[in-house]
Amino acid sequence: MARNEMNIAFEILLEEVESVVNELNNEGARAFGSGDYDKASGVIQQATRLTDFRERVRGLQREWKTVFAPAAPRRRKRRRKVGPRLARGLRTPEDAFRTPILEALVELGGSADINKVLDLLGTKMEGTLNKYDRQRMPSDPTLVRWRNTAQWCRVVLVEEGLLQPDSPRGLWEISPEGRRALQARSQAATAV
Repeated sequence: MARNEMNIAFEILLEEVESVVNELNNEGARAFGSGDYDKASGVIQQATRLTDFRERVRGLQREWKTVFAPAAPRRRKRRRKVGPRLARGLRTPEDAFRTPILEALVELGGSADINKVLDLLGTKMEGTLNKYDRQRMPSDPTLVRWRNTAQWCRVVLVEEGLLQPDSPRGLWEISPEGRRALQARSQAATAV
């Protein structure tokens, strides 16, 4: 897995952990508000374990970055302040990227370099992407959030067999099953 893909994977994992922490906070507040203190205590214990897990993941992310650090000492950069995590539901969900990714790959002849796919995807989804999707990732200012989401969606499409799992690094390729799924979706849309 490429360095940038690992950074994306860490970001996605941390975003998901953060959303679960937020859900637990809401659940705990409801339990406390209704007087169910046993449940509130259990939720607090879960949230504590999850925040410990989140810190371990952040530590692994930092460790991963040092794996590729140059051997020569570098000047320390000023640590930038990372803003708060994006609240759940503000970015376009991964599912919205599924069909446009498959369509883009078909338009590109069935396979293409990741950047060509993402460039065409950005054009196809221009009206769907919102201001949050166009923001930079807090942990990697070189990465735009919607591109991160699209790359995560690609992982899911590979797991579902809609994209080829054995494509060379940096190349996205639609599978025969992906073509069938896209054709079925197109036929269902025209039937309505």
